[in-house]
Amino acid sequence: MAFSFGGNEGRGARRGRRGELGAMSEMNVVPLVDVVLVLLIMFMITAHVMEFGIEVEVPKVRNVKDSAQELPVVNVTKDARLYLNENPVNINDLVAQVEKRFGKGRQVYLRADKETPWDNVAQVMNELGFAQPPIGVNVVTQPEDSADRPRR
Repeated sequence: MAFSFGGNEGRGARRGRRGELGAMSEMNVVPLVDVVLVLLIMFMITAHVMEFGIEVEVPKVRNVKDSAQELPVVNVTKDARLYLNENPVNINDLVAQVEKRFGKGRQVYLRADKETPWDNVAQVMNELGFAQPPIGVNVVTQPEDSADRPRR
């Protein structure tokens, strides 16, 4: 905020009731605009970080349970590649990697592309289920839009 005192008689200074010069206050918006632009640039730079790097189109279902848990994510792509939180992993090392990074007895989210053969998904679930102690598997689905539902 900027203030102006005296010395502005010829340039539009305001006079009070008794003729004396009063304080003229004007808001300086330049710092506000600078801060807003910096925040905009920061959001633009970090926006891509909030998305998963692996494209997996999960199946759509009618009822989806909301979950706020932060768990490791095992991704199975349609060409049967396996990822643990965006890092490629071999199915034989999957249990060891989950236990090494996240501890024993954890649960994981399993995201599988809807075009992935069921055999690959079943093998991943089998590996995680027969670990000692077993690793819980939560399957990720996507809510079905009302426009996608067939009319009866």
